[in-house]
Amino acid sequence: MNQNNDIQLVEQLHDTRDRIFSELGKIIIGQKEILEHILITLLCRGHALIIGVPGLAKTLVIKSFAEILDLKFSRIQFTPDLMPSDITGTEIIEEDHTTGKRSFKFVKGPIFGNIILADEINRTPPKTQAALLEAMQEYNVTAAGNSYKLEEPFLVLATQNPIEQEGTYPLPEAQLDRFMFSINITYPSKEEEIEIVKSTTSGQEAHLDTIISREAIQNFQMLIRHVPVADNVVEFAVNLVASTRPSNDGIPFINDWLEWGAGPRASQYLILGAKAKAVLEARPTPDISDVVAMVKPVLRHRIITNFNAEADGVKTDDVLERLIKDLR
Repeated sequence: MNQNNDIQLVEQLHDTRDRIFSELGKIIIGQKEILEHILITLLCRGHALIIGVPGLAKTLVIKSFAEILDLKFSRIQFTPDLMPSDITGTEIIEEDHTTGKRSFKFVKGPIFGNIILADEINRTPPKTQAALLEAMQEYNVTAAGNSYKLEEPFLVLATQNPIEQEGTYPLPEAQLDRFMFSINITYPSKEEEIEIVKSTTSGQEAHLDTIISREAIQNFQMLIRHVPVADNVVEFAVNLVASTRPSNDGIPFINDWLEWGAGPRASQYLILGAKAKAVLEARPTPDISDVVAMVKPVLRHRIITNFNAEADGVKTDDVLERLIKDLR
């Protein structure tokens, strides 16, 4: 791609964003920030963890995204008895009726989609979680010594319920780190809830149109990688992430409240997310405010608070807000 093509793609992506949000608005009321974060995740070839109580339309949002992007949607309901082969697929014995010969045939599992909803990922044992996370990392599935490539674009959106934590298997920190974003879905405002009730209890059913082709999505994903970033913006992102790591000469409240800070992958995702945010707003390069906008979704699942923070009633978002205020 040359520079002129990139400038044209920036304008196209800005226009496409408006059309995507307009189309989703037929079904999804509010949740503008959530929709933007999911779109940024897709553009950055990342994956996201979505946390919210039941009934906040998490499934509807994800399914609607797949519909307007003309991508194959696949839902996996995670349960304690789910096996890795239930996700990746399994080999079956198939008999040729003409020759009577038997052979193994691989039947693909639900992971072979484009947008995967991993519903309540913390309800399944670590072995099954690992099968999903391997596919996320490698874009590949291995079964009986054979390797099967996953079709791109490939986006995993895993949901977690913040209540009913009994009998769950929390994701280890190393696996949480593979998610670009941790997105919190909150309750709608009173006005939004009134609108939701009106639209969902009437006889009218909205139809979603396809907005963008698969090829266009992949072109936009390549565009994000080409976006230039000023050195001071990269340095700000790296300094911010480094500041989350407790150390002898570190920031006092970080040492008081955090057990562990974020690793280098956080810096990478801050910059990628900032690039995508800038381009979605038709700007050719991100600035520090774009990095700041990405801090909570990128870092909230990568920093670990300690007993002092719990005793003081301090949450990870509180730590991040104070850190941003101190560094700007």
